[in-house]
Amino acid sequence: MRKERVATTYRTLQQQICKQLQTADGKSAFKTDSWKKDIGYGHTMVFQGGDAIEKAAVNFSAVGGPVTETMRQTLNIEEGQEYFASGISSIIHPCNPYVPITHMNVRYFELSSGQSWFGGGIDLTPHYVDRQEAGWFHRELKTVCDRFDTNFYPDFKVWADDYFYLKHREETRGIGGIFFDHQPAVEEKQFEKLFAFTIDLAKAYPRVYIELLNKNRNRKYSDIEKKWQYLRRGRYVEFNLLYDIGTKFGLESNGRTESIFLSMPPIASWAYDYAAEKGSKEAETLNLLKKNIDWLNL
Repeated sequence: MRKERVATTYRTLQQQICKQLQTADGKSAFKTDSWKKDIGYGHTMVFQGGDAIEKAAVNFSAVGGPVTETMRQTLNIEEGQEYFASGISSIIHPCNPYVPITHMNVRYFELSSGQSWFGGGIDLTPHYVDRQEAGWFHRELKTVCDRFDTNFYPDFKVWADDYFYLKHREETRGIGGIFFDHQPAVEEKQFEKLFAFTIDLAKAYPRVYIELLNKNRNRKYSDIEKKWQYLRRGRYVEFNLLYDIGTKFGLESNGRTESIFLSMPPIASWAYDYAAEKGSKEAETLNLLKKNIDWLNL
């Protein structure tokens, strides 16, 4: 059955991702916290206190049950009384301010009505935006997308810009990436194409991030840059609490609270009425936290 195949594959991918990240860091190790509830089960894998990674989490879950009214509204579900969902969600908060935060999610959703779809994506949130690295990151995502459909990257890039946007700040969470949801997988051909796409995305995730991690992990930084990192983490928290669909779904479906909030950074800060100094690196980054930037040709 599809459900068992997806769940088994995603669980294997979770373990592979953790192994790659753990090897790249070289100091700490992932700890597995397996859980089981009425709605299903999951494996929360947490990494803390590494040499280059301050905190990382790679979550896997396979859950199901009755569709609530709030879930219908949040996920735009028109019909179907029961649901099944399985996916991987990962977040990495680095030690060095010159290494970006990253997030990846792939997921499959199925309803008793016969509807089914895939969603997910990868995005990058640099504390300091490096134009060259941003362009490289987007080219890597485009390469993965183009293997399946040349419309994927341009369509999903715009979707990411719109989704990872803090309306109350009028700024994007980072430099975006790709984001997609409700990609229909009812027909077998659609299912196989999208399932393979999510697998390739999950495999690309650690490879791409480790490249950026190794490039910047030993760069020197000051207290000013560390404080800026904490401030940008605060913006990350704001998005996850106010807008993130996964957080809302997890809480509404009675998911495991500790796993849902694992995306939060270990330390974050807020400064009242913060204004970056004109001409500073911080001001330059803020000027690049905009929608519709063509990172491939910037």
